[in-house]
Amino acid sequence: MKARDFAQQLIYKIIDPVVRGMVKIGITPNFITGSGLVLNVVACAVFIYGAVNGERGDFHYVGWAGGIILFAGLFDMMDGQLARIGKMSSRYGALFDSVLDRYSELIVFFGICYYLILQGYFFSSLFAFLALIGSLMVSYIRARAEGLGIECKGGFMQRPERVVITALGAIGCGVFFHLKGDYKIYVDGVKFPVFEPILIFVIPIVFVAVFANITALGRLNHCRRVLTELDKNKNK
Repeated sequence: MKARDFAQQLIYKIIDPVVRGMVKIGITPNFITGSGLVLNVVACAVFIYGAVNGERGDFHYVGWAGGIILFAGLFDMMDGQLARIGKMSSRYGALFDSVLDRYSELIVFFGICYYLILQGYFFSSLFAFLALIGSLMVSYIRARAEGLGIECKGGFMQRPERVVITALGAIGCGVFFHLKGDYKIYVDGVKFPVFEPILIFVIPIVFVAVFANITALGRLNHCRRVLTELDKNKNK
């Protein structure tokens, strides 16, 4: 079993009692999906508030926003599990979930870009934007492939990984700042610090930016091979 599948099954075992309780009181998957979107809007608002009102080098807001993003990620898992356990699966529900997931990613990365730009980390904000592009393309290529009748679910940087990596980076940045403050490391002859707390947040975003786009290109290549083979068979 892959590490990703093992972690997913472990989380399902933890949240299943909560999900079964939701089924009993009549909570619907679409309500959970909508709640996840609201939480991501709150995370975005925290980033924006921190960008406007926080001082440069104060990363408490980053940490709190990361915690909210991670919590919202649980809702993304619970809606599907709720639909399965409560026998409430529907094609519209699947579409609704996918659409709100895209809105959630757009909103969160907007908040991250806004924070980084206003706090003076413009170069880092470019990686956040690249991460957003990669995230959307991973989902778009899968949707377009399925519209053409082929399955396309592969790749390392899928939505759960993107959410967890981004959230843990933000939380780690906030926790480090709480413990050490705006601690920086300088090297003789170098004008800028070789380490500062924002890197704990930015490096995971760079990781997402690189591997989300690699995942998207990998999916595109998979589709090319499958569709080319289908076209050859069709023309025989």
